[in-house]
Amino acid sequence: MTDWLANRTVDTLITNVRLADGSGTPMTDERFDIALRDGRIHTIATAGALAGWHAAQQIRGDGQVLSPGFIDVHTHDDTNVVRTPEMTPKLSQGVTTVVVGNCGISASPVTLKGDPPDPMNLLGDADAFQYPTFAAYVAALEAAQPAINVAALVGHTALRANHMDRLDRAATEAEIEAMRAQLREALEHGALGLSTGLAYANANAAPTEEVLALAEPLAAAGGLYATHLRTEFAEILDALDEAFRIGRHARVPVVVSHLKCAGVDNWGRSKEILDALDQAQRFQPVGCDCYPYTASSSTLDLKQVTDDFDILVTWSQPHPEQGGKLLATIAADWGVDLWEAARRLQPAGAVYHCMEEDDVRRILRHPATVVGSDGLPNDPLPHPRLWGAFPRVLGRYSREQQLFPLAEAVHKMTGLSAERFGLTDRGLVREGYWADLVLFDPATVADAATFTDPMQPAYGIEAVWVNGVLAWQDRAPTQNARAGRFVRRGTPQPVL
Repeated sequence: MTDWLANRTVDTLITNVRLADGSGTPMTDERFDIALRDGRIHTIATAGALAGWHAAQQIRGDGQVLSPGFIDVHTHDDTNVVRTPEMTPKLSQGVTTVVVGNCGISASPVTLKGDPPDPMNLLGDADAFQYPTFAAYVAALEAAQPAINVAALVGHTALRANHMDRLDRAATEAEIEAMRAQLREALEHGALGLSTGLAYANANAAPTEEVLALAEPLAAAGGLYATHLRTEFAEILDALDEAFRIGRHARVPVVVSHLKCAGVDNWGRSKEILDALDQAQRFQPVGCDCYPYTASSSTLDLKQVTDDFDILVTWSQPHPEQGGKLLATIAADWGVDLWEAARRLQPAGAVYHCMEEDDVRRILRHPATVVGSDGLPNDPLPHPRLWGAFPRVLGRYSREQQLFPLAEAVHKMTGLSAERFGLTDRGLVREGYWADLVLFDPATVADAATFTDPMQPAYGIEAVWVNGVLAWQDRAPTQNARAGRFVRRGTPQPVL
């Protein structure tokens, strides 16, 4: 083959597309052709300029939008990327990379002494935790070869469970040093950083000083600190201050997980909360993620039981027959109050309709906000965000409500996310970048998942490529196309 022909022979040619390139730059009506080779974006050219090029696969875009693959920065897919590597809930909505290990819970490094402590049970039963070191987890990922890319945080609660005889107290200096040793091992093998879930009972006893000490190895490795705040209710400003203090002490960026105004008494406080975030950004790199729903989902927490809003029970270990019912209905059937019903259901999961739409919109629109689903893949009746978060941003919030332009919506799900988490050569449609791409119809893209029927693939996601391999097309996975890989930490960028 001549050099001339070799330079014009590629694996895939995608023609006649509009670009939302992930940078946030406003879109135009200009059409482009994109050539992919060896897993990366080889050439971006004006439509028609690549006529005569040779490609094993050609996809006609017909004027639809091509964007970077969506990056789900807040997931609990830790064990699922190994056990169910097809990852259909994410691939079907255009997600090509997930960040696991959020909220202080991670699949590694973990050595259990019994059942996984709450909320680590969200990741699976004891037999799902097979990775005593982070290196073992990376090896398992590479062997499973999931359909999407995986980057990982290390969970504070997981580290506590490894080294403490009980979790309702502060760690000793020796226990903190043992946790730091495991964190260092994980950082050496490419972990993104440390996450905490200080709101949960098994981490809440950790004083700020414990987290300050544990976070100290992060800066030398270029890691970051992500946190499910100590509270998202009335004292949220104090919880934000704690998170910012930890970031300043460790000299690393802070990501506030699923920022929200939880609880009726907190509704309407989003401006005050975002003002606090803006103030912190003057002195340190701070950002947040958000999911586009007014309901949260986690384990059924006795501290959050209230009659102020609906609580849907999604699963119960002792009473599986109650899954899918409102807690109020279960309590009435049993002739007990809400708290007693919740106690009898333990351990259990729940969806809490605890937020106000105006707060969600304000947080989602903020320049520091990126999108994360926070989906729970092991839940028998998952929150619809597991299957629908990203198309919902594009359809409901960008197209229908015009909360922000399409280019900005894509930026919040791609380029800004990659920059914040240090995902090198991803998140933009750029020559030389990894070919994680989504082709979607901006007129029809929408979430199909609902609270009563949550396991539904989105509409309007026409095709998805992961590392240059066509992985999803026509609302179905392609055959034998699992091309995901473990993504090592790059350098997280300040968000100012």
